[in-house]
Amino acid sequence: MNRLLRNLTFQVLVAVSLGVALGVAAPDFAKQLKPIGDTFINLVKMVITPIIFLTIVHGIASMADLRKLGRVGGKALLYFELVSTLALAIGLVIVNVTKPGAGLDISTMATGDVSKYTAAGAQQGMLDFFLHIVPSNIVAAFAAGDLLPVVFFAVLFGVALTAVGEAGREIADLLLRFQIVFFKIVSIVMKVAPIGAFGAMAFTVGAFGLKTLLPLGRLMLDVYLTMAVFIFVVLGLICRAYGFRLWSFLRYIREEILLVLGTSSSEAALPRMLEKMERYGCAKPVVGLVIPTGYSFNLDGTSIYLSMAAIFIAQVYRVDLSMTQQLTLLGVLMLTSKGAAGVTGSGFIVLASTLAATHTVPVEGVALLLGVDRFMSEARAITNLIGNGVATLVVSRSEGAFDDAKRLEAEASMA
Repeated sequence: MNRLLRNLTFQVLVAVSLGVALGVAAPDFAKQLKPIGDTFINLVKMVITPIIFLTIVHGIASMADLRKLGRVGGKALLYFELVSTLALAIGLVIVNVTKPGAGLDISTMATGDVSKYTAAGAQQGMLDFFLHIVPSNIVAAFAAGDLLPVVFFAVLFGVALTAVGEAGREIADLLLRFQIVFFKIVSIVMKVAPIGAFGAMAFTVGAFGLKTLLPLGRLMLDVYLTMAVFIFVVLGLICRAYGFRLWSFLRYIREEILLVLGTSSSEAALPRMLEKMERYGCAKPVVGLVIPTGYSFNLDGTSIYLSMAAIFIAQVYRVDLSMTQQLTLLGVLMLTSKGAAGVTGSGFIVLASTLAATHTVPVEGVALLLGVDRFMSEARAITNLIGNGVATLVVSRSEGAFDDAKRLEAEASMA
C-alpha cells in the first residue's frame, strides 16, 4: 500500500480526479487555484531550456562524426513531415465522414474573443518562422524559453565544440556535470507534480464548466477518437515495423502521459522524456536532437485537431468545400502548423492564419472553439508527446543506435 501511495502515476491520477470533482462541486473556488497549476508549469519551464541546451551539446560532442549528425537530423525532419502530414490527412478524412458540425445552430453556441489570436495569426508565415530560428540574442532566447533558437544555438555550439577537438572535451565533461544537476532539480520538482495537476485541472473544469462541452460534444468525441486511432493504429504499426510494442512503450511513459493530462502541457513532461528515452535504449545524441526538435516540427495531435477544427467550422457555417479547396487547406496547414510553432495559443493562431489565407471558411468561426479548446488540449498534448517518443525510437533504430538490452530492463522494471 505504501508503495502505491508513493507511485507518481497513482498520485497524479488521484490529483486529476480530485481536481475534476472540485471544479464541478465548487467552480468559483476552483477557478482561484489557477496559480497552483501555473506555478508548477513555471517550475518545469525554468529548467527546460538549460536541459535541452546541455543535452544537445553533450550529445553532439559524444557523437564526434558530424556527418552522422546531419544524417540523424535529416531522418528526423523527414519522419516529422511525413507523419504530421498523415495526421492532417486522417483528421480531414474522419471529419468529412462524421460531420460533427452539420446541423448545429450558431446562434445557440457560446463564443469568445479571439481577436488576439487572429491578429497574431495574420503576422505568422514561413518567412517569419525561418527568421525566428536564428536568435539575435541567445540570452533573450534562453530567458524567454524559446525552444527553436535554443536548439539552433545548441547544435551550433555542439558542432564547434566537436571541431576544436581535445580543447573542447573538458568543456563537454563540465556540461555533463551541469546536466546531472539539472536533472536532479527536475526530480525535486516532480515531487509536487500531483499538486500542480490538481490545481490545473480544477481551474479548467471550474472556469469552463462541463456544460460547455454539450454543444460541441460531438466534435470533442470525434477528435478524441481520431487521436486514439492515430496512436493505436498508425503509431502502433510504425512501432511494429521497427520492432517495438506500442503498448509496452505507453506503459513505460504512463507517468508523463498523466502529467500532460493534468497540466494540458506537453512541455511539463519534456525533461523527463529526455531522461526516460535514454533509459529505454535510445542513444543520447539521438534523444537530444529528436525530442526538442519534435516539439516544434512533429505536432501530430495538433495537426489532427487543426484539420478537423477547420472543416468543423466550415460545416457549422454551411460552407460546402470542394475536394480541391480541402486539399488546398491541407497544403496551407502543412506550412502554417510549422509557422506558429512555440507560440502561446498556437492552435488558434495557426487556425486563424490558415482560414485567413484560404478565404474559404469564416475566420470568426474560431471563436466557437474557445470554450472547449482547453478540454481538447490534453488530447493534443498527449498525442504530441507519444508521437515524439515514437519518432525517437524510429530514428534510433534506423541509425543502429538503440540498445534492446536497456529496453528489456526498462520494461522488466514496470512489472
